[in-house]
Amino acid sequence: MDPSALALPLEALGLPSSREIRALRLESEADLRWGSVEGAFLARVLRHLDARGIRLALSGLPPQLEKLLALAQAGPRPLETPLAEQAPFLARIGVQAGNAARELRAFVTLVGEFVSLVPRLLLARAKVRGLEVLELLAESSSRALAIVAVVNLLMGAILAFVGAVQLRRFGAGLYVADLVGIASVRELTPILTGIVLAGRTGASFAARIATMQSNEEVDALVTLGISPGEFLVLPRVITLTLLMPLLYVYGCAFAMLGGLGVSAPLLDLSPAAYWGAMREAIGGANFAIGALKAAMFGTLVALLGCHCGLRAERSAAGVGEATTRSVVASIIGIIAIDAVFAVCANALGI
Repeated sequence: MDPSALALPLEALGLPSSREIRALRLESEADLRWGSVEGAFLARVLRHLDARGIRLALSGLPPQLEKLLALAQAGPRPLETPLAEQAPFLARIGVQAGNAARELRAFVTLVGEFVSLVPRLLLARAKVRGLEVLELLAESSSRALAIVAVVNLLMGAILAFVGAVQLRRFGAGLYVADLVGIASVRELTPILTGIVLAGRTGASFAARIATMQSNEEVDALVTLGISPGEFLVLPRVITLTLLMPLLYVYGCAFAMLGGLGVSAPLLDLSPAAYWGAMREAIGGANFAIGALKAAMFGTLVALLGCHCGLRAERSAAGVGEATTRSVVASIIGIIAIDAVFAVCANALGI
């Protein structure tokens, strides 16, 4: 049998659509070896007849074909509705918009719950396990130091190399220190550190909570009268919010070292001249803006990770989808917040 017959309309093969058919005769060569193509085609023919109220009792089929037919009939049926008859494009857009609105409302609800729980934490009345907080501190800080250092070191080196190649033409090589310092402290280090933690820590939060959701552990907390927001969300958000500014300062140091490692051999800059020019260029305002960005990025990454984990479907696929949505939403949120900071800083003349 030609495999292309599977894609042909059954009417084109001469199969009647009325109820007059009473028998279906199957002829084949004696040495024909039945395969999955033939079994799938026969199953499609039987579904076509069954949809028109024609039911046949099959008998005398080769054992091999019977097994293939049973396997084909046990699988999921193809879509009965052609693609042209599916919901219109605008209707699908409306459904997606409704889903996005529900997700946004759930996220805002989670943010409100977190804000209402902060006073309980400050009064030491929140139901938070100290051992879990220590584990979160280790996961979000010491275990992330290596990747934060490598990413920011390379970023500083790339900035210095690009700046040295361009500025050296104008005899302004010393300003490479200004370029590396301002760009890393104010923009790139908080963004890169936030993205690294979104892919590492935020995804871990989403996967862990989604697994708890799948195992009905979150339902068990609710049954015991423990708020998931207080027990699961609060320690994660507080931990990442407090640690991100520290990781930001750590990343800035490595970005500046990366710039020095490239500038010194390319431009014959001494370390003293490099650090002196950078200290004059950066200023305290840039550090304050970068640290504030880092804290907000940490809060956003933790909240989105917890939100996606709590909203995950209760299956293995749901855990993967929650992790992916957490990382994508965190990266988009980080870029959006950074854009808002840039507009506000420009309006304030900072």
